[in-house]
Amino acid sequence: MTSSAGPPRPEPPESQAGAGGPDCFLGVEKSLTGKRWISREADKRQSLALAQRLSVPEIVGRVLAARGVGLEDADVFLRPTLKGLLPDPSRLKGMDTAAERLARAVMDGHGIGIFGDYDVDGATSSALLTRFITAAGGRSATYIPDRLKEGYGPNIKALLRLQEGGATVIVTVDCGTSAHEPLTAAADAGLDVIVVDHHEAEAKLPPATAVINPNRLDDDSGQGQLAAVGVAFLLVVAVNRTLRDAGWYRDRPEPDLTQWLDLVALGTVCDVVPLTGLNRALVTQGLKVMAARNNTGLRALSDVAGLKEPPGTYHAGFLLGPRINAGGRIGESDLGSRLLGTDDIGEATDIAHRLDEFNRERRAIEAAVLDAAMGEAKKAGDDLGPLILVAGEGWHPGVIGIVAGRLAERFNRPACVVALDGKQATGSGRSVSGVDLGAAVIAACQAGVLIKGGGHKMAAGFTVESGRVGELREFLGDRISAHLGDGGIRPRLYLDGAMKPAAATMNLVDDLQQVGPFGSGNPEPRFVIPAARLSYAAVAGENHVRGTLTGEEGGRLAAISFNSLDTPLGQALLKSDGAPLHVAGRLRVNTWQGHSKAQLLIDDAAPAW
Repeated sequence: MTSSAGPPRPEPPESQAGAGGPDCFLGVEKSLTGKRWISREADKRQSLALAQRLSVPEIVGRVLAARGVGLEDADVFLRPTLKGLLPDPSRLKGMDTAAERLARAVMDGHGIGIFGDYDVDGATSSALLTRFITAAGGRSATYIPDRLKEGYGPNIKALLRLQEGGATVIVTVDCGTSAHEPLTAAADAGLDVIVVDHHEAEAKLPPATAVINPNRLDDDSGQGQLAAVGVAFLLVVAVNRTLRDAGWYRDRPEPDLTQWLDLVALGTVCDVVPLTGLNRALVTQGLKVMAARNNTGLRALSDVAGLKEPPGTYHAGFLLGPRINAGGRIGESDLGSRLLGTDDIGEATDIAHRLDEFNRERRAIEAAVLDAAMGEAKKAGDDLGPLILVAGEGWHPGVIGIVAGRLAERFNRPACVVALDGKQATGSGRSVSGVDLGAAVIAACQAGVLIKGGGHKMAAGFTVESGRVGELREFLGDRISAHLGDGGIRPRLYLDGAMKPAAATMNLVDDLQQVGPFGSGNPEPRFVIPAARLSYAAVAGENHVRGTLTGEEGGRLAAISFNSLDTPLGQALLKSDGAPLHVAGRLRVNTWQGHSKAQLLIDDAAPAW
């Protein structure tokens, strides 16, 4: 059986409606984290054929087959290149108009304003455009709004400030698709605005010179999985091509666009978009560029974060990203874009240290808000409904998105956290696979329940009158319930198979890395150690549990479960008292004092009896 060439099939939703579905793996109907275990389907003949064709171990062939990779597209999947996957940017609606306008501004010496969002996607997009415009001989100025004072998206005061600074055209990155009022006012002021975004769009778009968004309803480019920085990179390719065709580079060097793929990879990973298709090439090649440490700001931040190995998606998403985000969450919103855009070593080092300190503060604030939000959520008892929406006075708006993500993970359902501040409140939500939270929030806007709001399937943000929080909870709950049907949310954990501890070798870890980079849309392989016993278990750090797993036929495997100490999973690991557990997780390399060995990152477990 050979599948046709194309992107791998999407990861099945881990939270699905209804009670039907495939048989549970190892008989686990409800694990310690409340999930039903399901084996990822993989055709045995296809698995073997892939292994033979690619000269990889059979287990790698199985993992590929389970992700829908066929013989014809396997080589592209394992070795994704921009040459093979980069589309003609003109396929995106509005791209040619935007490229012509920006190229004209560069050649005429006119100022270009960049209005970016305050998260990693916005910071990388802003820095990418800044670096390209400078390299191409143009002039630009960047504005990142203050999260607390200005909120999300363009505002007319900021746009006019860019105009007063000499900008004749402004590019909004990672925002702008729903900014009807500010962009109308900008047009009235004589400003040309180009929107570069990826968030879900309504049928009516704001008045702008161009709206480049692969998720606008009339766009048929097939690039809806891109983060904003991916869209920005396609814009850079288009503008560069327009400048080249106009003869702009006859007397000046043409910039090498691949030098900025580290920024594209960082923004793509941190925005948790599917690592399929073009994104897979952008991240694969971008991580190689990141490893060269040529970006002054990223090099300084890597040193502060203690990154001493070639960067992967984990390092981008959990070491670098949170520090860049910390500026926008509780510090100064423009620190991230400034760090990524500077070539001054002193400035980069100073900003990196400031971001690291802000990240420490962010963790403390987050812990306090999470504790309060968890208390509010638990008041509902077992009757949580299809959505968790909690609100509190004094909760820091900069951490409510992270807290919403923690609640969604803990309770296996969409979660919204609302920071009350007088008559108006700011909210942020995170969803689970299978529930489009962004669409629900947009519907609430259209119904007049929200002041403003938007997002995508897995995340959303909004502003609401404090007195209407209850109405919003009911509206979102009803909409999600209607989507799910009578079965409600049924969390699932998908597994790639079972193995003995002795099989979890360093060679196997290396073989599995060929299927990376891992992330949304290309999940890291997850295996089960059946009927494992913990010969050792102890608390590690403040909230982790580590131990040693032994199998039914011997063999030992080091394991660790992060942030689980106060959960049923963590307590079961600590108190197993020799009872066998089916333990599910992902294999990683653990290096300590110069010695490396395989380790299981525990995601879940279930009693084996």
